[in-house]
Amino acid sequence: MNNISVAAEYYKEVLKQDNTHVEAIACIGSNHFYSDQPEIALRFYRRLLQMGVYNCQLFNNLALCCFYAQQYDMILSSFERALSLAENEEETADVWYNLGHIAVGIGDTSLAFQCFKLALANNNDHAEAYNNLAVLEMQKGRIEQARVFLQTASSLAPHMYEPHFNIAVLSDKVGDLQRSYLAAQKSEVAFPEHVDTQQLIMQLKQHFARL
Repeated sequence: MNNISVAAEYYKEVLKQDNTHVEAIACIGSNHFYSDQPEIALRFYRRLLQMGVYNCQLFNNLALCCFYAQQYDMILSSFERALSLAENEEETADVWYNLGHIAVGIGDTSLAFQCFKLALANNNDHAEAYNNLAVLEMQKGRIEQARVFLQTASSLAPHMYEPHFNIAVLSDKVGDLQRSYLAAQKSEVAFPEHVDTQQLIMQLKQHFARL
């Protein structure tokens, strides 16, 4: 079931029958988080803790909710618990990736860089980590390294729009407009509603029309 909102409505009905249904509580919490309601999501995740649920994913989600709900006192301790409870390298990689995402959010690019590197050390196929490392490299002016990371991310996860869009932006900056246009088209296929992609395609079409 890919539609989390529909799933959440279904699980609300499940909770009416069984208010301790772990999967239902987790799904509803996740739906609130992705609906920009981290404070409400926190209530559901804390309820799982009270029920004795302790796993990597729960503490990972708890840390993210605390950050977006501006409850900073629990973020690091939640990530520490998530790392200690990780059952495999993929879970460990996801924790480091999310910690890197938060480091970007607070402007600590050095910490973010280290976290994304640690994510890749644990899971060398982590496309999101490659993409975010590329963005940091772009900010430092390391164009070729950024391009390599983006190409890796796009090949690992062709369904993700971000690597394609970032390749398009990078190529546009260095004057490779043909590559920029091709990458922007792939971004549009992956995420047709992405406004920045639409604007870039429009700009490139206008440029080509003037040639």
